[in-house]
Amino acid sequence: MSNSDFYAKNQRNEGNHAAAFGCSVMELRSLMELRGTEAVVKLQEDYGGVEGLCKRLKTSPTEGLAGAQTDLDKRKEIFGKNLIPPKKPKTFLQLVWEALQDVTLIILEIAALISLGLSFYHPPGETGGEYEGEADAGWIEGAAILLSVVCVVLVTAFNDWSKEKQFRGLQSRIEQEQKFQVVRGSQVIQLPVADIVVGDIAQIKYGDLLPADGVLIQGNDLKIDESSLTGESDHVKKSADKDPMLLSGTHVMEGSGRMVVTAVGVNSQTGIIFTLLGAGVEEEEKKEKKENNSKKTKQDGAAAMEMQPLKSAEGGEADEKERKKVSAPKKEKSVLQGKLTKLAVQIGKAGLLMSAITVIILVLYFAIDNFVMQKHPWMPECTPIYIQYFVKFFIIGVTVLVVAVPEGLPLAVTISLAYSVKKMMKDNNLVRHLDACETMGNATAICSDKTGTLTTNRMTAVQLYVGDVHYKEIPDPGVLPPKSLDLLVNAISINSAYTTKILPPDKEGGLPKQVGNKTECGLLGLVLELKRDYQPIRNQIPEEKLYKVYTFNSVRKSMSTVIKLPDGSFRMYSKGASEIVLKKCSHILNEVGEPRVFRPRDKDEMVKKVIEPMACDGLRTICVAYRDFSSNPEPNWDDENNILNDLTAICVVGIEDPVRPEVPDAIQKCQRAGITVRMVTGDNINTARAIAIKCGIIHPGEDFLCIDGKEFNRRIRNEKGEVEQERIDKVWPKLRVLARSSPTDKHTLVKGIIDSTMADQRQVVAVTGDGTNDGPALKKADVGFAMGIAGTDVAKEASDIILTDDNFSSIVKAVMWGRNVYDSISKFLQFQLTVNVVAVIVAFTGACITQDSPLKAVQMLWVNLIMDTFASLALATEPPTESLLKRKPYGRNKPLISSTMTKNILGHGVYQLIIIFTLLFVGEQIFDIDSGRNAPLHSPPSEHYTIIFNTFVMMQLFNEINARKIHGERNVFDGIFRNPIFCSIVFGTFAVQIVIVQFGGKPFSCQPLDLEKWMWCVFLGLGELVWGQVIATIPNSRLRFLRRAGQLTQKDELPEEDVNEENEEIDHAERELRRGQILWFRGLNRIQTQIRVVNAFRSSLYEGLEKPDSRTSIHNFMTHPEFRIEDSTPNIPLIDDTDDDSARRRMKYSSQPSSPNKNNNAIDSGINLTIDTSKSAASSSPASPLHSLETSL
Repeated sequence: MSNSDFYAKNQRNEGNHAAAFGCSVMELRSLMELRGTEAVVKLQEDYGGVEGLCKRLKTSPTEGLAGAQTDLDKRKEIFGKNLIPPKKPKTFLQLVWEALQDVTLIILEIAALISLGLSFYHPPGETGGEYEGEADAGWIEGAAILLSVVCVVLVTAFNDWSKEKQFRGLQSRIEQEQKFQVVRGSQVIQLPVADIVVGDIAQIKYGDLLPADGVLIQGNDLKIDESSLTGESDHVKKSADKDPMLLSGTHVMEGSGRMVVTAVGVNSQTGIIFTLLGAGVEEEEKKEKKENNSKKTKQDGAAAMEMQPLKSAEGGEADEKERKKVSAPKKEKSVLQGKLTKLAVQIGKAGLLMSAITVIILVLYFAIDNFVMQKHPWMPECTPIYIQYFVKFFIIGVTVLVVAVPEGLPLAVTISLAYSVKKMMKDNNLVRHLDACETMGNATAICSDKTGTLTTNRMTAVQLYVGDVHYKEIPDPGVLPPKSLDLLVNAISINSAYTTKILPPDKEGGLPKQVGNKTECGLLGLVLELKRDYQPIRNQIPEEKLYKVYTFNSVRKSMSTVIKLPDGSFRMYSKGASEIVLKKCSHILNEVGEPRVFRPRDKDEMVKKVIEPMACDGLRTICVAYRDFSSNPEPNWDDENNILNDLTAICVVGIEDPVRPEVPDAIQKCQRAGITVRMVTGDNINTARAIAIKCGIIHPGEDFLCIDGKEFNRRIRNEKGEVEQERIDKVWPKLRVLARSSPTDKHTLVKGIIDSTMADQRQVVAVTGDGTNDGPALKKADVGFAMGIAGTDVAKEASDIILTDDNFSSIVKAVMWGRNVYDSISKFLQFQLTVNVVAVIVAFTGACITQDSPLKAVQMLWVNLIMDTFASLALATEPPTESLLKRKPYGRNKPLISSTMTKNILGHGVYQLIIIFTLLFVGEQIFDIDSGRNAPLHSPPSEHYTIIFNTFVMMQLFNEINARKIHGERNVFDGIFRNPIFCSIVFGTFAVQIVIVQFGGKPFSCQPLDLEKWMWCVFLGLGELVWGQVIATIPNSRLRFLRRAGQLTQKDELPEEDVNEENEEIDHAERELRRGQILWFRGLNRIQTQIRVVNAFRSSLYEGLEKPDSRTSIHNFMTHPEFRIEDSTPNIPLIDDTDDDSARRRMKYSSQPSSPNKNNNAIDSGINLTIDTSKSAASSSPASPLHSLETSL
């Protein structure tokens, strides 16, 4: 589309657009759609290059915008703001409507409506009499049930609503955290991303996630990862003359530069995609209600898009809906929630069975009693009364069901997680994925960075080797050779990012503020200590005049800058890790500052005499060097190997980064809690070991490994250079420090520990990272921690939790909270199951023996409310205690209900049943009141049944206090006042109960009780606490059978549960469907095994033919691109096949069986599988196993 078209289009708004700025939104949008040379040409022709564009946007390429508020507002008005409008939250009414979809509630509503209708129906020809009074009250029960349903719905909706609100709050917290460096009024300032406007000059550097589209003004060695937009993983080189287009949501992988912002918010490339997506999601929403409780900003959105394909590939779900649901957070249901949903379904099934039996028994009993025993004829005029009886029976059945289904379980998890997340904010943990919080409780290993996490990340130069002298502290500048000093000061000032500065302290007497790269800050600090200043040198050679910059990256481990000297020759300054830079030095400056030859044996001596002693003091050693080039002929700057060679060393600096004072204590806590802490760092091995000893990661005299990346790779790779799991298994259990490690080493280590099958429990690994290169490891880990201060945006994107204070001790807090979540859920389960068991048995037996449930429908609903909603609130908000860190982590496969809990559930159940049945059958004699049994329809409530109901609730209340401890502790009141929510709920429930009993009357089927009877009820309730102590004395070892009981709930769950780790929990119906597929895969597997046997014979006959390559390890997937997907599918055989070899082959052959397949059609998936195989197999020659597999299919 040519320019003139645009002008024609925009003629109408020409008044305000072009008058204010020389280009309109649409022009800029179309400009940003071009790439490479096209873009350069267009810029030149239409705008007169980048400078022309800046002029039109009324901004200066060096000084930026003036920053006047009116100007900024005007820009926001014309070009839009830099944010993508979030999706509208669900309204309260929508949430109410969703809560009403609950099946049990619907059944109850229908039953209540029938009951209401019948109570208003008077059979013709019947006149008054004693029946009138009862019939009048008939509607009350129906109305009361409806009312309680309304209560339950409102409470659920309110919980959902507050959860949503918290999520949004969290999201906006994350957004405000993200800032970007912008030049305004020649000052570099940090701005929240949302405040960036078109025309801003943004400074970009390694590790940034670009917040808006822009055109590069000047760049050094800039490489961008545009995979989030294009899907191409290769890094794209950007330069002002070849490809200056920078797009929002892409990552800077190397280099630095400045760009002028040309499009923000919805007009940026990511924004455009998002608006399209938004429309797509809306359509999708109408078709199916998907939960989406988070808004994504531009920043988060770009990331979501980037993570989605990865995640879905990992989970093996090529499900379209998943793809479209990009804007929803991916991992919502966690392992724990999966277990709970499963448990709830199992309990629900049992409840359904019980309720059905109850109804059948009641109906049969009634029919037999009336029509067979008493030989009443069925009279047409009596039909409504009979129907009323049947409806009453039906309602009793439904009530049993309502009590049996623990809908409080998912609620408890949500409340507990939401509460924890909110509190973890105070402990400097910003949780991005809810379930990370609970996974952290099971962590068995933490791989931590050194710099900034274990140390303070305030670098100070403390030792210096220059002119053949090793100074143990920074010397007086007079002592140093003047030539060396000049070179040193220049080398440090010029060869560092110009964004790195040392600013005066914020408050008097504080430490100076370090801005930018901390190692460079340490070196600049050295310049200042040598009574020199770096700013004048930088002013003399501004960033534009730097001839060529080789930025620091994890491969080079050094940074070099080339400048043109006045005489036309070139000088390159270099700095980097000392052992790496010294290898490239051929000369060194002597005591008078003249270069002398630096032989290999001098190098060895230097390493021994200077570098190792520095490193053993825990210092990071940096070598500064330079090299001169003649201008004629000009060197080939792209030939890095020759350029970065033949250097002259100036000095070696020892930089100290002190250990954070609270770290040793935190690490000790981790070790006590059964968590191994490993240090993975890019530093020198001696430095790393010294710091590890200071932190307490290693204790002298223990059997442990401290190795560097080279040695690590030598140990874990076979002759072909492939990583082998068996080899990793020999290394990781003892490994404590991995030094000079590359990002891939970190990823390999994390993957190796997670995939390891040595221990009976799968290891749960947490990883901390701050750099862009830590992304893969952070994603691979079970929980990734990113640094909030030092972390790059890429790292934050890949992480689950952001440490807002970059401190290791915050990780320990996260472990504590995670364990607390697990314990809270267990407490709630223990309480809930007791109530369920008792209520169901009471309703069932009561109904069978006395034709009427001792606990009425409305009473059951009240019990359900206290035990579900309130109890989950009370027990899920227990604050964590230090004692949580004194036990080992629970394994992944530990059943939810431990043997102690089973003991408690059964023990308390027995007590409650004894009391209630005693009251039911002999209560009238004990209290000397009328019996409430066998009362006719619609009779007024009896004191007898009120006592039963009241006692039941009292016992639940006191049992709630018992439920606070699940490990069999004696003191159940321990720390009870630290939890105000718990106290208020217990007292609140008690108060409401008094009101219900005294004034509930007909709707609650309650008769007011006098004080004496109340005392008895409370006394029987208090018995729970005494009984709790009795149960605690019974040792678990006595109760062998309980062990089995504790496991029962999960017997069939474990294999499947593991499969579900990566996916969202799969619905039950789907799981049934999956059974068919499992059988299908099992059959396929048998075929494969047979084929393999045949092939084994064949290969021994024809050695020349291709052998099935089954011996290689799972890690080969890393080498075949097609298998990158499996990289993270948990390798759990779905098929009962013990031969691990065949499991491996299966992983190779079929990318699907190893991960749950979401195709409902088993055959379909089988076909997919074949296609997959033929694509990815090494060959499909007639002799290969694949060929025969295809024919057999």
